[in-house]
Amino acid sequence: MKKVAHIITRLDFGGAQANTLYTAAHLDKTRFEAVIIAGPGGLLDPKSGKTRLVTAAKLGREIKPLRDLAAFMELRRLIKSEAPEIAHTHSSKAGILGRLAAASSGVPAVIHTFHGFGFHGRQGFLKRRLFILLEKICARFSDALVFVSRSNMETARLAGIGAPEKYHLIRSGVRLSNYPSKIDRAAKRAELGFSAQDLVVISIGNAKPQKNPGHFVEAAAALSGGRPRARFVFVGGGEELEDLRAAARSRGLEKICVFTGWREDSGELLAAADIFVLTSLWEGLPRSLVEALKTGLPAVCYATDGVTDILKDGENGYPVPQGDIGAFCAALARLLDDEQLRLRLAAGAAATDLAEFDIDAMVRRQEELYSRLLRDKGYKA
Repeated sequence: MKKVAHIITRLDFGGAQANTLYTAAHLDKTRFEAVIIAGPGGLLDPKSGKTRLVTAAKLGREIKPLRDLAAFMELRRLIKSEAPEIAHTHSSKAGILGRLAAASSGVPAVIHTFHGFGFHGRQGFLKRRLFILLEKICARFSDALVFVSRSNMETARLAGIGAPEKYHLIRSGVRLSNYPSKIDRAAKRAELGFSAQDLVVISIGNAKPQKNPGHFVEAAAALSGGRPRARFVFVGGGEELEDLRAAARSRGLEKICVFTGWREDSGELLAAADIFVLTSLWEGLPRSLVEALKTGLPAVCYATDGVTDILKDGENGYPVPQGDIGAFCAALARLLDDEQLRLRLAAGAAATDLAEFDIDAMVRRQEELYSRLLRDKGYKA
């Protein structure tokens, strides 16, 4: 049996964290033993279940050179103690420090999954170049580089991050059989304070700058006038949540714009909605969009990174230029105002081929990658 150490910055709500937990719990236990190494204080720590969770006390998101050096030394010590055959890193900070620590500890196979990048076009030139340089360095110590979207893979290739022969596309998995969720639609809407006749626009994500939730509020303010049935729901917590609620109140939107915080029933909320939206400025490939399309919701999203892998203009929704709030509102207005268009794109969403996003298939593909790398290293896998 071969040990796999999954190293992630922190187990908070998000696709990378959920997929890491699922993978660790569902690897073939006759072949692999999983352990998760993560920074402290993650909201999903209790979800680790039977998977052993090792806390790296110094590992955190913020860039603090002295603390990061201490985190590197701590990760190196933990990895040496665990002695895994495979180190699989996730998220930007853990991806950099974890790969360096694993390589310097002599771990036979080192893998990193890009669930999006730590660099993006809205950063200053020097900061962006530094992150790209660090990714280039760490790619040299990686035996495989896994991407959740073709867009991210192409970004890495153009930036010169790693050799393309190390690239692998493994989608961020979703339990597709759970969607669409079977619910009492009227009762679920009533729970939110909405009626059966309302048109419900939903977004799911972390209330942080990456997801750009301020544009969700702007769209609600711009489109609610003259559309008395329009309602807006943002599902998710995060650092900007209270500011978003305050912004909605200041615009008089508190009765039509609901911020639920983190919820365990996001699939049910999707099933109670009519349209899905996403205003992210950088992404890997958002699982919430996969869940929305599988539910049968037409989507309006900024054409950010992996979004364009599955959202096709006029087929299952509208990808619009990133950050263009005018284009976003125009596309959303079309769906709100035209029931036949909404129904046609809803059918297109339900028909979208999402088979490669099956979460168990994701785990099997990772197992295949682990076994192949170990065989290449001379290990029986």
